Amino acid sequence: MFATRFAPSPTGRLHKGHAFSALTAWTAAREAGGRFILRVEDIDPTRCKAEFEAAIFEDLTWLGLDWETPVRRQSEHLADYAAVIDALTARGLLYRCFRTRKDILDAIGDAPHGPGEAVRPGPHAPDEEARLLAEGRPYAWRLSLERARQALGETAWNALSFVEEGGGHEGEIGVVRARPETAGDVVLARKDAGTAYHLAVTHDDALQGVTHVVRGLDLFEATHIQRLIQALMGWPAPTYRHHRLLAGPDGRRYAKRDQSITLAELRAGGLTPEALRAELGF
Repeated sequence: MFATRFAPSPTGRLHKGHAFSALTAWTAAREAGGRFILRVEDIDPTRCKAEFEAAIFEDLTWLGLDWETPVRRQSEHLADYAAVIDALTARGLLYRCFRTRKDILDAIGDAPHGPGEAVRPGPHAPDEEARLLAEGRPYAWRLSLERARQALGETAWNALSFVEEGGGHEGEIGVVRARPETAGDVVLARKDAGTAYHLAVTHDDALQGVTHVVRGLDLFEATHIQRLIQALMGWPAPTYRHHRLLAGPDGRRYAKRDQSITLAELRAGGLTPEALRAELGF
């Protein structure tokens, strides 16, 4: 059965861009006679807040959306993600990385790498890793693309792909070759949380039976590395449908970090859900 989801992070109030994405996914599920799942991606303990989660439910209800219950909160299932980290570590696919963000940025500036290929920090030398562990230094678990390629084998690596129904940044449509090398050795678990976005989202999509990932074009590039994680774990590959991003009158994309006008503010100003849905094309 067709199943899709809307998976916001409770780090602020929802804006028009969120409304468009939620309505796009919800409408796709309704037209297909399928399932619409709401998931709360609250793995960042420093930014996610209960009041923002409550506001998500309030805003989506105001829009006229409904969803399956109970709602999965990622923060309540860290043991699930830890089990995946353990499994990947046991297969030798992850390595500890003690480097700070500044260290990584400096490496990007200095390293000789080809266009379109991200820098791969690589494991520390064994004696250095032992010293850093003994010092109690925090670290992240990174996925080694080199080891992942070896684990899959050249044939499976070269055949890695996903189906795109919406369209990528360069008009990619249909069967798209996955290029996880563009993401580099991504972090799958962080020091301040038991998991990171790429691992949690692919795990939950598989667990919840998501068949179609309907989301914004800003996440198109993430699909490449997520498809690799699915292949490594033997999880099914959903069909992807990336939609356009909404921009405000100033031409800037709606974003929490830019303090875009929120649905709550629009509602307080007298906007009705019917008017907003019509404005967004629903």
